[in-house]
Amino acid sequence: MNILESHGYKAYFVGGCVRDLLCGHDVGDIDIATSATPDAVQEIFDKVIPVGLEHGTVIVRHAHQSYEVTTFRTDGDYSDQRHPDSVEFMQTIDEDLKRRDFTMNALAMDKEGIIIDLFGGQKDIQRGLIRTVGNGVDRFQEDPLRIIRAVRFASQLGFSIATETLDAMKTAKQEMETIAVERIAHEMEKFFAGANVQIGLDYLHTTAIYKHLPIMKGYPHIIDRVPEPVLPLQSFGAVIAMFHRLEPAVSIHAWVRGWKCSNKVKHEALGLHEAMAHFQTAGLDRWLVYRLDNNCYKAFSALARMFFDSAITYRDVLAMNELLPIKSKQDLALDGTDIKQLFPGAKGGPWMGKLLDKLEQKVVTGHLSNDKNEIRDWIKWHPHDTS
Repeated sequence: MNILESHGYKAYFVGGCVRDLLCGHDVGDIDIATSATPDAVQEIFDKVIPVGLEHGTVIVRHAHQSYEVTTFRTDGDYSDQRHPDSVEFMQTIDEDLKRRDFTMNALAMDKEGIIIDLFGGQKDIQRGLIRTVGNGVDRFQEDPLRIIRAVRFASQLGFSIATETLDAMKTAKQEMETIAVERIAHEMEKFFAGANVQIGLDYLHTTAIYKHLPIMKGYPHIIDRVPEPVLPLQSFGAVIAMFHRLEPAVSIHAWVRGWKCSNKVKHEALGLHEAMAHFQTAGLDRWLVYRLDNNCYKAFSALARMFFDSAITYRDVLAMNELLPIKSKQDLALDGTDIKQLFPGAKGGPWMGKLLDKLEQKVVTGHLSNDKNEIRDWIKWHPHDTS
């Protein structure tokens, strides 16, 4: 900002970073609005990534950090309900703030900490209120994803949604079906991870916007089955695992396809579903924790508390992990080469994999020590079909 100003341009912190600062939350991405055009920004800084020149946005790499720098602008019509058809660059920030979605996000702050607040955003933050800038229906029709963003912010911040904004959401909710599924999934992942997700879920229900979301619109009853209070789920795979358990008729693969999720999310969902099924019959044990991806431990403990009224915590799962004698099959003291030596006349085949699987489970569950000699003795005393 000093550099921009030294070249005669104005520059402000804008949007979420100002909001989070005023809320007392950790500040994430830092966005900067400036009177400098994208061309000027590219001339001033050495490392610039032109991510959205047509909309006035570039990424500036400065002091090993990335900053989204956008020229003050006013937007034309939104015929694709995502991007404005045209933008006009401005020299003052006032028009730029008018185009933003909610008052709490329509704040600008200079480097001295002086805030520009044209729409009562600071007061709304103090009141814990989510309110659109200007006419709500217009804002939501410009980009219907803002409807999802409203409930996502309610989930994250615990704020209430202003009555007139709620009314506008209900009026424009049909427009959500025009949004790319990937954009919805990105917002809903943040929604279910929110510290106040029950508040967000209540709004999702009362506005009935879930009837316009993938899969849910075909199974609207599913929202009524979510256990209360719903706990924050830090993985979208956990969200899918939850919904599959609530409505087994919709497979995990169908959820993944419907929400256009990655293979990573699919594997998370499948792993958590298997873990819950195991927990229901055997409780928390080494085999469950061993098979579950470490990144899913928090999500699993939340799902276990929601569905089984369990008292287990993330720490309990971590403690069980510490008891594991091995962390993967590669840690077994005996491998395929050792097995071939034990059965010199046998041909390789699926039987070897099955034997290694059995050894893996016995070692993990503590029925067999991870000692090569002890494992060899066990194999010798337990005949195997090597055909």
